[in-house]
Amino acid sequence: MNLRDLVYGLYARRVEGRLDHAQVPKHIGVILDGNRRWAKASGGTPEQGHKAGADKIQELLGWCSETDVEVVTLWMLSTDNLNRPEEQLVPLLGIIEDAVRAIAADGRWRVHHVGTMDLLPARTQSVLKEAMQATHDNTGILVNVAVGYGGRQEIADAVRSLLLEHAEKGTSFEELAEIVDVEHISEHLYTRGQPDPDLVIRTSGEQRLSGFMLWQSAHSEYYFCEVHWPAFRKVDFLRALRDYAARHRRFGS
Repeated sequence: MNLRDLVYGLYARRVEGRLDHAQVPKHIGVILDGNRRWAKASGGTPEQGHKAGADKIQELLGWCSETDVEVVTLWMLSTDNLNRPEEQLVPLLGIIEDAVRAIAADGRWRVHHVGTMDLLPARTQSVLKEAMQATHDNTGILVNVAVGYGGRQEIADAVRSLLLEHAEKGTSFEELAEIVDVEHISEHLYTRGQPDPDLVIRTSGEQRLSGFMLWQSAHSEYYFCEVHWPAFRKVDFLRALRDYAARHRRFGS
């Protein structure tokens, strides 16, 4: 261990020691951004960057467990990413599949897929379904793996599901227009039954949501971190929690 690592370790322990666990967000959304830029800066390939980013996930979940976070949503692949050239997309999907298997194999977390399953290749669908089934009875952190996810797509899918449900009941459009409200749509989101994210973290310095959890993040706090995702450290995570705890949430009031 070099001097810099020692200093960071001491600082992380200091920040963690002062962290009020009563003020820790219960649901954290993470936009895992910067894998390719990290790889380029390190002289590696994009595939190596994605692999390093996938390896970081287990560390993050461990930190979340230590600080009493209950739900984590990881944006691993957007619907836009599905338009990448095959020579880029196929290796990326393989890395994501391995990451999902690793989360499930840990034995502590519950895996839940958020996204449009039908847009994904059959092998990826199979990995996600097996992970959800294998971890269904686990009692640890609920890990939402956002694969093939887009915020607008989620809202469109929720409205479609709502319309189909009421069509089966014989509800007319006029009757549905009279009764539909925010809660009706929320009940058809990919995250139905879950608390909305209290905190959304985006790495790599980009200060935008890019469509991440558009509906659920209406009252979320945002934390934008300059570091690329593969280089994200525990001290960066703790700083995000400290920053969140210092804010006064108004929920639009």
